[in-house]
Amino acid sequence: MKTRIKTSQELDNMRVGGRILAHVLNVLKNNLEDNMSTLDIANIARRELKKLGGQPSFLGYMGFPDVICISINDEVVHGIPSSHKIIHNGDIVSLDFGVTYNQMITDGAISLIVGRPLKKTHQLLVERTNDSLLEGINQLKNNVRVGDIAHAIEKYLNQFGYGIVKDLVGHGVGHQLHEEPNIPNYGQAHQGLILKSGMTIAIEPMVTLGTDQVVMLEDGWTIITADRSLSAHFEHTVLILDHSFEILTQE
Repeated sequence: MKTRIKTSQELDNMRVGGRILAHVLNVLKNNLEDNMSTLDIANIARRELKKLGGQPSFLGYMGFPDVICISINDEVVHGIPSSHKIIHNGDIVSLDFGVTYNQMITDGAISLIVGRPLKKTHQLLVERTNDSLLEGINQLKNNVRVGDIAHAIEKYLNQFGYGIVKDLVGHGVGHQLHEEPNIPNYGQAHQGLILKSGMTIAIEPMVTLGTDQVVMLEDGWTIITADRSLSAHFEHTVLILDHSFEILTQE
């Protein structure tokens, strides 16, 4: 379905869900440590979400088996939590989470380095991916075009020679987890669908230290960089306002 303008009650529900989502990600960020399994992390997310009264948007979505996607290093997105997948100091860990509250959905992601970064380039990748998300968000206002968002992200990232994943994109969100339109992280300004005040979208740059090429693993979910280069991923659900925006997935 195409994303549509939300009612005030729907937006209030998304605000609550977005705050829950941001809180859970902050709890995970503060608890990540060397030698944890990704299943350990998912179980924390599950408990926190239940305590706060939200529902997991990802669990069962197209058959996904857990409440959160946890991707490490060259895994770009959709990593399945596992007791056999252990994180270590220096790993880049992406936490991608969705919350449903009173039938309205928010979607968000952060990337972080466990302990100390192995290289400065790794830290810069994480920081600049987050900065590129903010560049895209800053374009938002009534009548913004999808291409304006995409171009701002691409223009910022191109300064550094990073790979901008093109096979994966942001999207509308709210009544469903993935609504039209797609929000790519590359494109031409002043082109594409016009977005209106009251619509909610998820912007999510996925960036690599290598090429933009990705492949899917045999599990049918985990997507990795084709050249096995490191990657980072950030995402916010954002409400478009008349002259600005409201980030819904923050505390």
